[in-house]
Amino acid sequence: MSGRSAAGGRADRSRKRIPEPLATALRTCRRHVLIAAGFSALVNILYLAPTLYMLQIYDRVLPTGGTLTLAFLTVAVVFALATLAMLDSLRQRVLVRLGLRLDRELAAEVLARLTGGLDHAAGPRLRQAMREFDAFRNIVAGPAALALLDAPWTPIYLALCFILHPVLGVISVCGAGALLVLAILNERATRAKLGALHEASAQAYAAQEAIASHGGLVRALGMRQPLIVRQLIERRAAVGLQAGAQFTGGVYSGLIRFLRLTLQSLALGTGAWLAVRHEISAGGVIAASILLSRSLAPIEQIVGAWKGVIQARDGFHTLVELFRQAPTPIPRTRLPDPEGRLRAEQASIRAADGSGMILRGVSFDVNPGEIIGVVGPSGSGKTTLARLLVGALAPDHGCIRVDGADLADWQQERLAAHIGYLPQNCGLFAGTVKENIARFASILESDPAEIDARAVAAAMAAGAHEMILRLPDAYETRLGPNGGGLSAGQAQRLALARALYGEPKIFVLDEPNSNLDSEGETALEHAVAAQKARGAALVIIAHRLNILGIADKLLVLREGAVDLYGPRRDVLKALEARVASLPRAANAGPDLRATRQP
Repeated sequence: MSGRSAAGGRADRSRKRIPEPLATALRTCRRHVLIAAGFSALVNILYLAPTLYMLQIYDRVLPTGGTLTLAFLTVAVVFALATLAMLDSLRQRVLVRLGLRLDRELAAEVLARLTGGLDHAAGPRLRQAMREFDAFRNIVAGPAALALLDAPWTPIYLALCFILHPVLGVISVCGAGALLVLAILNERATRAKLGALHEASAQAYAAQEAIASHGGLVRALGMRQPLIVRQLIERRAAVGLQAGAQFTGGVYSGLIRFLRLTLQSLALGTGAWLAVRHEISAGGVIAASILLSRSLAPIEQIVGAWKGVIQARDGFHTLVELFRQAPTPIPRTRLPDPEGRLRAEQASIRAADGSGMILRGVSFDVNPGEIIGVVGPSGSGKTTLARLLVGALAPDHGCIRVDGADLADWQQERLAAHIGYLPQNCGLFAGTVKENIARFASILESDPAEIDARAVAAAMAAGAHEMILRLPDAYETRLGPNGGGLSAGQAQRLALARALYGEPKIFVLDEPNSNLDSEGETALEHAVAAQKARGAALVIIAHRLNILGIADKLLVLREGAVDLYGPRRDVLKALEARVASLPRAANAGPDLRATRQP
């Protein structure tokens, strides 16, 4: 029993442990935090200068009329306050540097996980982890962090109140306790609302970005006003949660401000009473008020910045969850360049919402110089299979192998150079035509002549060279996001050239002819035939079956499972027999005649 308890305790600690490299980045920033805390200590010591100045004026200057003493005291307090301002500026600069250091240490890691290892079922909050990281970084370098650094000095100011007089110390401690209780009540009252606001805002922003990226489609289909109304409804819900949190926080902020001002006035009154009784000096009256105000100021500042503190906490939790879902890749042994043997072994994957299986136990293999055609009705899992084969998704069960090695055992970036993938939506990015074809290799590689030669060779192999030369700036034509500036057919031909870049050994083409005209289809057929002759392995997913006329095998998917698989002639005969056995009215299968040539 004790062994199980110990194991459970270790598991709980492992779940709570901050994942690497997030923990490493935080450790590298420890020096900045210590420096800022050191400056905060000096700043808070110098905050005592006005208190001491008032004490000396009331206790030394006024009774003696010492103008020279007043002059020296004034010079000293001005110097102290100037030093305070300089140190305060320096600690703010240190916190800004901390934010910059966090960005250098973590921005690349966050982006790598967002673009590489994030689970396909991740919600909108995780997919906006970079926005969460920026919020966290800005808050830890802002006023809320300064208030947190000042908070540990509250007990010291309270102790100084006790030194002035125990009664003043008791009033200060009671006031600080009351403020602390109000701060805790504020946190409990706003926690759920701010959490719900955080989630609702993430969903609303994700929906807005999706709508903005398809603005032309929205206008063309007359969905502009309905989607605006829908977005306003979602925003109204988020704004309502924000207003509720602000109303609640405003009540507590008002109570805290009222209590602080009341305590400050009460300290003045109590100090005056004690001065009348000759238990403290006249300067102690003003000093007590200043000390009490300074001791309670950090608590008030923290409550005022509580929304930012909660955002920083939620942003940090998002980062922790992101790094746990997409952990640091294990360094992999450099395997030889693949020959092009691709194999799926019982590959299965669940739907993002966990409602069912998209693919169930799909198995087949493709050898160098072989073409596998994948067909099936809409929703049968063809596109998901394509994404599994290229490593864009990881199977929940089973595996995908290249030359006998699981995809997870390859160095991802190195293997990707040997895979040509043409997705259904083309997936072009903002940049020049050449950059898109060359997979943006010019950003990392230093041989522009080699990149130019390979990009032009890929465009020629795709039959897109002449088309590119007719663009306004040829290969330097700048595209918008999603290939903005090109027609659907041009974008697909450009995406084919990108797939051919570097002469990969494995190709996965998802609906490669869906937007092509006759010239584009001819170029596609020539490119496929050339890659087959070169010894590449090809998987082609298509509804228009004429591209599959040179396929060696056909794989028919139905409801996520393999329905038929084998040599093209055998599969076609089985499909034709199945279609012929159906009533003519139900004969809705694809036209198979285009694939009947040898």
